[in-house]
Amino acid sequence: MSLVTLLPFIVLIGAMFLMTRSAKKKQQAAAQMRNQMQPGTGVRTIGGMYATVKEIHDDSVLLEVAPGVHAVYAKNSIGAVLDDDEYNRIVHGDGDLKADGTIVPDDASSLTEATDSDSSDDAKIDLGKKPEADDVKADDVKADDVKADDAEADEADAADAEPKDAEAKDGKADGETDAK
Repeated sequence: MSLVTLLPFIVLIGAMFLMTRSAKKKQQAAAQMRNQMQPGTGVRTIGGMYATVKEIHDDSVLLEVAPGVHAVYAKNSIGAVLDDDEYNRIVHGDGDLKADGTIVPDDASSLTEATDSDSSDDAKIDLGKKPEADDVKADDVKADDVKADDAEADEADAADAEPKDAEAKDGKADGETDAK
């Protein structure tokens, strides 16, 4: 076999080696982090729960989830060991929150309230609504259209009614025919 034929296989094996090597490094760093836990430190589980470490055993950890509430977790379920400052900021809300942009209020009422200076400067906005005089004329036009439609309908009814009257004048009832 030539080198050109083996080159794709060599590249594939090399890529697999690099990927497994980086995964092993991440696992070792996570294991080292878990081994450095001490009672009293704040942790975040892989499920996103924040707790304080109370006791550490070989494969398990006793966590205080809330004051007086303890739970036993596997060591592998610890996602991160937090600094005291970060843990207190997240759990207790201590410390200043550093906002880079504008702070958005919890409700929109403060965004819609008008101040005295804003209300005097506001001009009436034309929303394209017709004045009332035009509305009345439009109503009159609509009423005239309805009257014309009614008149046409009455004429059509009268035309349909004439043959019936003619039959009644001949003395024949509906459904009778001449027997002559």
